[in-house]
Amino acid sequence: MLDSLRVQLHLGAVVPEPAPRELIDALESVQVNETAEGQSGLQLKFNAALGGRIQREWLPGGFFDPPRRVVVSVWTGSAQEVLIDGVITRHEVTASNEPGKTQLTVTGTDLSQVMDLIDFSGFPWPALPPEARVLAMIAKYAPWGLVPMVLPSVMLTVRNPLEGIDQQSGTDLAYIRQLAQYVGYTFQIRPGPVVGLSTAYWGPAVRLGELQPALTVNMDAASNVEALTLGFDGIGKKVFVFFIQEPNSRAPIPIPLPDITPLSPPLGLKLPLPLGFERIDYRLRDDEDVDRTTAKLDAVAAALRGLARATAASNVVNGSGSLKVARYGHVLRPRKLVGVRGAGPTYDGHYFVKSVSHSIKPGDYSQSFQLSRNALVAAPVPLPV
Repeated sequence: MLDSLRVQLHLGAVVPEPAPRELIDALESVQVNETAEGQSGLQLKFNAALGGRIQREWLPGGFFDPPRRVVVSVWTGSAQEVLIDGVITRHEVTASNEPGKTQLTVTGTDLSQVMDLIDFSGFPWPALPPEARVLAMIAKYAPWGLVPMVLPSVMLTVRNPLEGIDQQSGTDLAYIRQLAQYVGYTFQIRPGPVVGLSTAYWGPAVRLGELQPALTVNMDAASNVEALTLGFDGIGKKVFVFFIQEPNSRAPIPIPLPDITPLSPPLGLKLPLPLGFERIDYRLRDDEDVDRTTAKLDAVAAALRGLARATAASNVVNGSGSLKVARYGHVLRPRKLVGVRGAGPTYDGHYFVKSVSHSIKPGDYSQSFQLSRNALVAAPVPLPV
C-alpha cells in the first residue's frame, strides 16, 4: 500500500521548470500513455474559469503553445517516477454555460516529436556506419536533455565514398527508425531517471531486466489488480524464412529463423508450436525497386532483420488488465518484466509489459496495462511480493 502520492508538473520553453502553484491547483486530470515501442503521449485537463490566470494571462501569452516542454512525474513516498518528458502539440478550450466548468485540454507527445519537425532529406552521410549517423542526429537534441544510448550493430560495412554517398531520407526520427529497421534494432525515448533527462535508445529489443512486483489475482486480501485477462493466440505463431542468394549459381537458399534469442529468452516452460509459414522480404528503402529484398542482401543483414521480425511475432500469449496504484503499492512501468500469480499454472509467471496507461485524478490513480510473452506454463522461479 502507498501512504502518499504526489503529482509534479514541469513546463518550459526548452528547460522544464516547476509549474506555478495556481496551475497545479487547476489541474483536474492527467492521462499518460506509455508504450515499449512507438511514441508515448499525454493529456492534461485544467479548470479554465474565466477569472483565472489560464484565461487571463497564460493562454494569450503562449504558455501552452506547441512545442512547449512538459514533464509529468509522480512521487510515491520518497521515490520519483518520470512518466513522460515531451512537448505540447495541441490545446483546446471547452467552453461551458455552467460557471466555473470551462476546461482547457492540453495534448502532447514524448520528445521524439522534436526530432520529427524538419525534413533533412538529401543530407549526406559519407563513410559512416548506421550507429555513427544515429549518434550525430541525437546530438542535435542535447538541449532537450536527450542522452544517447546507441549500441553498435554487427553490420560494420561502410559504403565507399568513391562508389556513392548515403543520403538521409526524411526527418531525423524517420531516418533513425529506418536505420534501426535496417539492422534489426528498435528506437525508443525513455523518460527519466530525473526530470529534464531522457534516454534515446537505439539498439536491439530487449525483453530482460528488472522484475516488478507481481500482479496478484484470486488471493483474497493479497490481490492487487482490479481486472486481469490472459489469452493465447494459437494460430498467431509462424515460422519465418528469409532467402539469400548463392553467389555462383544465384539460386535462392531458404533459412528458417529462430524466435528465441539471448535478448528474448522463453518466459515459460511450454513454447507454442508454429502453425503457419511466412517469407520475409525487406527493402533498404521504400523507394527502392521491388526486387531489392533479402535475396539481394548479405546473410548478416538479412538475418538481423528476420530475427527481429520473428522475435516480435513469437509473443502470442497476451494479457490486459487494470489496477489501483494505491493497492498495488508501486507504479507499473513498461519495458520491464512483471510477475503474474493466481491465474493458474498455465498463465502464471513472467510477462513483458508492452504498454501502460496512467489515469490520475484527485484521490485516484489508476493504470491499465498490456502484457505479452512467448510461452505458456510458469517457470519455477519465485516472484517478488
